[in-house]
Amino acid sequence: MRFEHTDDQRDLAAALEGLLSASGTAAIARAWADGETGPGLKLWARLADLGVGMLATEATPVEVVIAFEALGRHAVPGPWVESAAYLPTALGHEVEGIATLALPPHVPHALDADVADHVYVGTTPAESVGAAHTSVDRTRRLFEVTGTGETDPAAFDLAVLATAAQLLGAGERVLADSVAYVKQRKQFGREIGSYQAIKHSLADVRIALDFARPLVLGAALGEVPASAAKVSAADAAYLASRTGLQVHGAIGYTAEFDLSLWITKIRALVTAWGTPAFHRAQLLEELTSGRTS
Repeated sequence: MRFEHTDDQRDLAAALEGLLSASGTAAIARAWADGETGPGLKLWARLADLGVGMLATEATPVEVVIAFEALGRHAVPGPWVESAAYLPTALGHEVEGIATLALPPHVPHALDADVADHVYVGTTPAESVGAAHTSVDRTRRLFEVTGTGETDPAAFDLAVLATAAQLLGAGERVLADSVAYVKQRKQFGREIGSYQAIKHSLADVRIALDFARPLVLGAALGEVPASAAKVSAADAAYLASRTGLQVHGAIGYTAEFDLSLWITKIRALVTAWGTPAFHRAQLLEELTSGRTS
């Protein structure tokens, strides 16, 4: 199947890329991680004005994928999956302001509950917000919440798909930064990108991301299970992060280097909205259901 965006979808992607490229999102993410949420909330408002919050109810999952890939590519912080994917679908309308939720066992804590206007457990308002927990991704501030609520299957699948799109965007960013770096870094008088081992490693990432993209778009069109998109995008993004660390060398391990924003985000998103084991089990059940021994 050949996937091509419509003119309107290309316009949406271009508008998001233009806004986020000019917004200094790396600095916004670092400030968010340090508790300085002002710049991030201003960016949230600008993205909301662009219509990101209403895509789940007013557009199609393809537009949701376009938006969330851009959010992942630019490491935009905040509970976007919760506020712009799960809750609008489950509630049937756009969410006013910023909302977040917990959905045990796959979403045990509410992301950024300290800045949210609404905190839910499922689609039921949370009874209370408790202690904060740290994530490997410092931009993801996780909070205990109390309350009960049920899972909306369609909303859960869209949230899984949005997370897969974020992983795809983050993986693409790590690959792009890694390719740019190996063209500049010299060792023994030549760019390290000229060495076959590095070329092959980066080519493997390119192939993995190219194989993940049709699954993400296929899930957006309802042709592929959301779990397949999540597993494929998570594997590809994780390979991108590992390879990015390898080709950057020691500098890639430093928190001061912007690569760390995407490396840690990928690591967190791999298990967000269902672990790889959970989604593989979902796929196995779907593939084997109805078969007789």
